[in-house]
Amino acid sequence: MSSHGYSGGRLNLPFVGISTFGKAPYVEDWDNIDADVAVMGAPFDFGTQWRSGARFGPRAVREASTLFSFGHAGAYDHEDDATYLDGSVRMVDIGDADIIHTKTDESHANIQYGVERILSAGALPVTIGGDHSVNIPCINAFASDCAQNGPIHVVQIDAHLDFVDERHGVTAGHGNPMRRAIEKPYVAGMTQLGIRNVSSTAKEGYEDARARGSDILSVRQVRKLGTEGVLERIPEGARYYVTIDIDAFCPSIAPGTGTPSHGGFLYYDVLEILQGLAKRGDVVGIDLVEVAPSYDPTESTQILAAQVLLNFIGFIFHERGKKG
Repeated sequence: MSSHGYSGGRLNLPFVGISTFGKAPYVEDWDNIDADVAVMGAPFDFGTQWRSGARFGPRAVREASTLFSFGHAGAYDHEDDATYLDGSVRMVDIGDADIIHTKTDESHANIQYGVERILSAGALPVTIGGDHSVNIPCINAFASDCAQNGPIHVVQIDAHLDFVDERHGVTAGHGNPMRRAIEKPYVAGMTQLGIRNVSSTAKEGYEDARARGSDILSVRQVRKLGTEGVLERIPEGARYYVTIDIDAFCPSIAPGTGTPSHGGFLYYDVLEILQGLAKRGDVVGIDLVEVAPSYDPTESTQILAAQVLLNFIGFIFHERGKKG
């Protein structure tokens, strides 16, 4: 039995120290990443169509994540009778990709480079946005990895379909990422969960998505099917890339986002799907986007984001440990 995290060393309360994600060690040299999971910020929000502010998402989520960094021996979950993110999981924070104001291509290239370096190090990339356009360079970064290890299935948790091909010449805004992803030869399929209400994508986009093999479910459809019913629709044993837009959640619990949409998921709706994905296949990449902290003075949105990410990372490495 491992000793409790408070038995020695610094107490290291949440408000003490530097706000890296989960108080993980900071790695400045991207050519020397030695970890199981590496977190990178992508503070880019020039792709938004309404309220900006997600550029401050990575800072806010990091700050919130310190709430869950008590002790040094992981977090015990009595429902699962499991300790998650114990000392066997090596997590680092590599800081932020450099963002060049008004320059989408250059900023996206810097994000792509960061994810590529994480993958080259053999670590799980976790990217905190930023608006949802940052998913485009994240998926681009998987070209070499997929050539070696096989295709990925994209699981999107979101209020909006984000399947716009082009609008007034814009092809890399936050309404385009799933359309850009499905074009990749190494994206084998797509599951889009939580899609509801007025969307940035017109009817033709939905028809295009389904024609290209996407499975689209609203919040109500997900709840009617239940967690197991949803998971059964996702290919088993696949390599999953999971992209989470915080506006997938109901704004009653996550108001701090640029494009809130009522009727969204509650915490356990999403958490149980993520835990099921970790058991069903191999999660090889994650991004969480669209946290815009200035719209939530309670800070509950970024706390939710941090809690979802830390739990999800914990589930992934718990299952990997069981498998081998």
